[in-house]
Amino acid sequence: MVVLVVATASDPASIGPAAAFLAMPGWSPGPPIPEGMESFTNGDVRLLKHERSIIAEDDLDNRWQAATGEAVSEVIFLSKHTAVSNRPALTVHPIGVPHLREDETPPQGGRPGWAALPNPRIGPWLRLMQKIAVDQGLVPEFEITLEATHHGPVTNTPTMFVEIGIDLLPCLYSLY
Repeated sequence: MVVLVVATASDPASIGPAAAFLAMPGWSPGPPIPEGMESFTNGDVRLLKHERSIIAEDDLDNRWQAATGEAVSEVIFLSKHTAVSNRPALTVHPIGVPHLREDETPPQGGRPGWAALPNPRIGPWLRLMQKIAVDQGLVPEFEITLEATHHGPVTNTPTMFVEIGIDLLPCLYSLY
């Protein structure tokens, strides 16, 4: 089974960490994906890069397995964090919109009344992000949070979003 890490070139907070991942040793080009995505492989981690909105990537885990034959154990989406408060934040969160009724339209992807299984690494990633933020002097300027689920896409495997505004992903990579 493989871990999918997903980045979009349309989001600098997504593609920057993806570039940091790919600068680490051990990466090689991955299998071709007919959907206009680039893929890279390093052990059991697959990094996918594309041009579309991440929240529109419904069933990416199933599409990966259909294209490559590799079963997906977890999905991690890299994204920017936007808050009404405009306070800088580093966040992790599960995905879905379980609070919406079937007759409501999700404003940011997902399916009304649905939530993905949470990725079991949410807790370790949050604790490591807190440690790195303290070590790097980002606290108290940056808020380090576990957000509530509030958007898509739809997946069938444990999933989480890592939303960051600076390049901390190489440190987080140590969780794998």
